[in-house]
Amino acid sequence: MEPGDGRPFETVTLYGVPFAKMDMRRTVEYLTRAVETRRPHRVVTANPIMVMAALRDPAFLWAIATADLVVPDGTGIVWAARRAGQPLPERVAGYDLMHELLKVGDSRGWRVYLLGAAQDVAEAAAANLARRYPGVHIAGWRNGYFSDEDDDAVVEEIRRAAPDLLFVARSLAKQEPWLARHGERLGVPVMMGVGGSFDVVAGKLKRAPAAFRRLGLEWLFRLLQEPRRIGRMAVLPVFALKVLRDGEKALRYPKPGGDDRQL
Repeated sequence: MEPGDGRPFETVTLYGVPFAKMDMRRTVEYLTRAVETRRPHRVVTANPIMVMAALRDPAFLWAIATADLVVPDGTGIVWAARRAGQPLPERVAGYDLMHELLKVGDSRGWRVYLLGAAQDVAEAAAANLARRYPGVHIAGWRNGYFSDEDDDAVVEEIRRAAPDLLFVARSLAKQEPWLARHGERLGVPVMMGVGGSFDVVAGKLKRAPAAFRRLGLEWLFRLLQEPRRIGRMAVLPVFALKVLRDGEKALRYPKPGGDDRQL
């Protein structure tokens, strides 16, 4: 168990990634205070696929490990922490965390910006969230298909919208590095990558039934809907075998280097 490396909460570090030792309720309370105090927070919802990618790419590890808050989005992470001898309270799924924050924002008039997915998906997600949370102001949305040359314009567009919450749904290779690179300029109280959540909110994909989620099989339900993801899912048994082999050593992996990582 670690004191949080300057963070105001305890963390459990697995393979260099510092997961917050907080349940969903405490996580929502913590991020609510972040909005109230206007202090920017970059939030990573990390799963085993992301941890394995971080082990292969030091720059990606740096992008995750330097976030203000990393939550365990995946039963595999909770299992790995328990196996290593430093259990986490529970899974804090990114999709659920997004909706819990929107519930709070619904009663407080928070502003929300959606960045990512295809344009029609982003538009449908914005419309559906506006209906579900009428107290939330959808400050803007745009698709996630833009080049590095467009970054400055996208950042300025978000800054002008002045959101309280920024949800980013881009690919694994782009989502966290983009937020790590531009988070300081964005200055949004809560900036969070949400992966494929817009597809579910927009109605393009279905959320796994509760039975699948309870059994830790949400990944299987997603694979049944999108068989093309089988390549990414193949790292899950590799992660499990690595955790079984490493045991407590998973807690002692070196931390990423300084701020000169190339993102």
